[in-house]
Amino acid sequence: MAILTAGALMLSGCGSAPKTTETGKTNTVKPVILTVSFGTSYNDSREKTIGAVEKAIADANPDYEVRRAFTSQIIIDKLKKRDNLEIDNVKEALDKLVKDGIKTLVVQPTHVMHGFEYDDVVAEVKKYSDKFDKLAIGEPLLSSDEDFKKAADAIVNNTKEYEGDNTCVVLMGHGTEHKANAAYAKLQNVFTANGPDNYFIGTVEAEPTVEDMVKKAKDGKYSKVVLRPLMVVAGDHANNDMAGDEDDSWKSIFKKEGFVVECVLKGMGEIPAIQQLYVSHVKDAIATLK
Repeated sequence: MAILTAGALMLSGCGSAPKTTETGKTNTVKPVILTVSFGTSYNDSREKTIGAVEKAIADANPDYEVRRAFTSQIIIDKLKKRDNLEIDNVKEALDKLVKDGIKTLVVQPTHVMHGFEYDDVVAEVKKYSDKFDKLAIGEPLLSSDEDFKKAADAIVNNTKEYEGDNTCVVLMGHGTEHKANAAYAKLQNVFTANGPDNYFIGTVEAEPTVEDMVKKAKDGKYSKVVLRPLMVVAGDHANNDMAGDEDDSWKSIFKKEGFVVECVLKGMGEIPAIQQLYVSHVKDAIATLK
């Protein structure tokens, strides 16, 4: 069976027995939406972001069970050791779905773009294509032109309090060597074309760099910089690379250049409009099952 690509709420993992619904004299196993995230060890941010996205998906799809998997084994191991919290990796989650007799599955990654992480999820799921009667994979956050527009609008609407006062908003993306890194420039173009013009997008591990962001802030003659992660969660990169006290953090670099700096440690997953973008991708994926 070919995997259909469009375009659970078990927050402790995927280990419980499948839920069933009574239909006459037979029990029918509920179909499953498996949300796949990189993960984070920051418990508060995890529930405000990944948890919120999962809840929005579950609320919109009451006929489905929603389950969780993470792709970062380092985070999975850390949560197990530190908090005794067990979360499945993708393979473990898929194996349990097969064992539980699930026949209809939608996999919805919470990744921002079609990067290496998303590609790895698709490759892993493909190995199980003959284990399910119906199987689809949802698109990441930024896929269609409409996604970029809606994401930009969601970010602007969520940061309106920082408009004016000679302030610019600098968004920290992760960055990647994958060709998908072009998504940052595309989103920047959406901001530039549609306004406001005081939003700048940089990356922590690729280009544009923080130095590029400093230049844009200087060229715009801004005196205050608001830093916010362009990531689903406010995890390690946001707390350390962006808002940390080390000399090489974005906060420290901007301060050295004379800017007043405010750090907003909120992941995009906290924004209801972003949550609904993922809900729409799940809907599109489900539509391909019919």
